[in-house]
Amino acid sequence: MKAIVLLVTATTTLALAGPGLTTPGKSAKSVPLKPHAVSVTRAAIAPDPDNGGLKLASGFGALVFADNLGKARHIAVDNAGTVFVKLEKLNEGKGIVELIDANGDGRADETIKFGNNTGTGMAIYNGYMYASSDTSVYRYKLTNGKVMETTPMEPIITGLTLQRQHASKSMAISPDGKLFVNFGAPSNACQEKDRQKGSKGMDPCPILEEYGGIWQFDANKLNQHKADGKRYATGIRNAVALDWNTANNTLYAMQHGRDNLNNWGGIFTDEYSAEFPSEEMLMVKEGADFGWPYCFNNHDKNQKLLAPEYGGDGTKVDRCAGKDKPIMAFPGHWAPNDLLFYTGSAFPARYKNGAFVCFHGSWNRAPLKQGGYFVAFIPFGKDGRPSGKYEVFAENFAGVAEEGKPGTSVNAGKLDLASPGDAKARPVGLAQGPDGSLYISDSVKGKVWRVMYMAKK
Repeated sequence: MKAIVLLVTATTTLALAGPGLTTPGKSAKSVPLKPHAVSVTRAAIAPDPDNGGLKLASGFGALVFADNLGKARHIAVDNAGTVFVKLEKLNEGKGIVELIDANGDGRADETIKFGNNTGTGMAIYNGYMYASSDTSVYRYKLTNGKVMETTPMEPIITGLTLQRQHASKSMAISPDGKLFVNFGAPSNACQEKDRQKGSKGMDPCPILEEYGGIWQFDANKLNQHKADGKRYATGIRNAVALDWNTANNTLYAMQHGRDNLNNWGGIFTDEYSAEFPSEEMLMVKEGADFGWPYCFNNHDKNQKLLAPEYGGDGTKVDRCAGKDKPIMAFPGHWAPNDLLFYTGSAFPARYKNGAFVCFHGSWNRAPLKQGGYFVAFIPFGKDGRPSGKYEVFAENFAGVAEEGKPGTSVNAGKLDLASPGDAKARPVGLAQGPDGSLYISDSVKGKVWRVMYMAKK
């Protein structure tokens, strides 16, 4: 199939939608585009013969948009189709990669590196590209869909303390300019001696004063500090994945469950500790408390249970009865690292306003098999909650056969993989392009896939 390129002029106006355009999940609006070769015909771009090595849900195809960028994290896509990739480690001294498909063939042919901060969070909002390091949030003004060489970095939040664990400041921005930032807890379970057998939990947990939750700031205000924000929700150990759902104007997050339940013996066997506690999908309302560190979630029982550091035995609910529960839960240690509510029209109608989740893959599921390493899709209802079970949308990132079938959740994500270091790729970031394509980034070598719907809807 030959590629068809449409050169969009400065006077052309397109109706664009998608979380990568102005902020994750922002509604469609008319945006004047500057001269920039943009492929706006979805069917004009052919996927790779092997879909870039991925196994996808029926009707979808994929191509490798870019490769070997370095250890990639979150990504964002501008309304002109420019793809921005945040790096975990500097590449040639730079922490952000700007990718442009100048000839419209569906693949990046211009690669520009800039910025000297590494980190995870990214978003596009109100004509700016936002990014974060572990100690700050900042932005760059976009010009014709690009960050120019002379464009200065503008500080949004500065002076954050660097923590030894759970330091990434992932973020989401609402359409009205509220900036939500994850402040992961620098602890596993708020013990007196972190991760040590028999060490009791501090009660009350002092960490919750400054961490273990999501804080709200103003996306349009420069030079803010931690004290300028407010704690929006608490009891969240670490939420690398955040997104704003415009269908019900609500923030959502994916919580990384805790580790080391097997330090406590009894019911807390190695197998139990590998499977639980759950990775949780959270509907985050202001003032919500999801229970960390006092509680953990058991997805088999659909219960929040009292943590052993606070007297739990695997059956007690106790103080956890009043904590907010997840709207969906997944097996332990799959590491959900990005969340995206799909607002485009390129995919079949059932995907509209549904959620994609990027599972980065486990590091500590022994003695059970490794898990995760795939992108899931979750259909959503009008009530802002899942309307069905999660489905495996894209897999084979690790290069090892999964034990489930794409499009199902039966045995999904279980791999015969010795360790995460053996994975050829690990999905970590999600973004939606102006044509409704889904972009997925990889943290091993820095590959970016573009996923398109190829069948007739």
